[in-house]
Amino acid sequence: MDYKVLVLDIDGTLTNSKKEITPRTKDALIRAQEKGVIIALASGRPSPGIVHVAEELELSKFGGYVLSFNGAVITNYQTKEVVFEKVLPDGIVPILYNESKYAGVSIVSYLDDVIVTETPDNKYIEYEAFLNRMKVVKVDDFVDTLRSPVTKCLMVGEPELLVKEEERLKKKLGDRLNVYRSEPFFLEIMPQHIDKAYSLSKLLKHLNLTKEQMIACGDGFNDRSMIEYAGLGVAMCNAQPEVKAVADLVTLTNDEDGVAMVVEDYLLKEQK
Repeated sequence: MDYKVLVLDIDGTLTNSKKEITPRTKDALIRAQEKGVIIALASGRPSPGIVHVAEELELSKFGGYVLSFNGAVITNYQTKEVVFEKVLPDGIVPILYNESKYAGVSIVSYLDDVIVTETPDNKYIEYEAFLNRMKVVKVDDFVDTLRSPVTKCLMVGEPELLVKEEERLKKKLGDRLNVYRSEPFFLEIMPQHIDKAYSLSKLLKHLNLTKEQMIACGDGFNDRSMIEYAGLGVAMCNAQPEVKAVADLVTLTNDEDGVAMVVEDYLLKEQK
């Protein structure tokens, strides 16, 4: 198959345990783009949290795409054109805030280039800030702060609490929202129908390509849909068992240049 698009999750997939792109992986991805392969970074991160990764891979030069907020926003990184966007329903933020209080977990959202929350000292919020290289801003009234259209909220807390809250939210609001964990301690609350596969279908339509021309690599719960959807769905060896189970291929771990191996074997083979 002549693959045209390579979709990459970031954390646990493209980056290693140090949150770095290794020289081998970067070299392989630059060479793939030089051959005309389109790279799309698909992450639960907010848009500002992906910028440094997109810059490192030179997406502005080669014309790659960024799918942020688990695909709620698709941006042509070269032109900065937003080719798709979907936001949370009006009036949902107060409900989510009250749910977080009931569940005993913290809630965050994103405003411009900062993370906003009432509980900035939470260790999981600090980790979210580290991942995205974004500042956390403490607000006195979470609901009042988020009066403009909101793309995503994130509940964070101990995994056993989020398992229960995920089930509650799906039963209560599943007809209005998409709710799932990207990590055991991260519960993503997204607009209805939004997941990586749905958004990638929008991107492929924009590019006039088919899913058979796409490779997707990931490791987390929120990567499962795109791995099932892609022409070649690749799970990292460090992926969740449920993700490996639906993959066409299991590559090496993110600490063993698993992405580079896929690129070399499926996109650069003729150059070997």
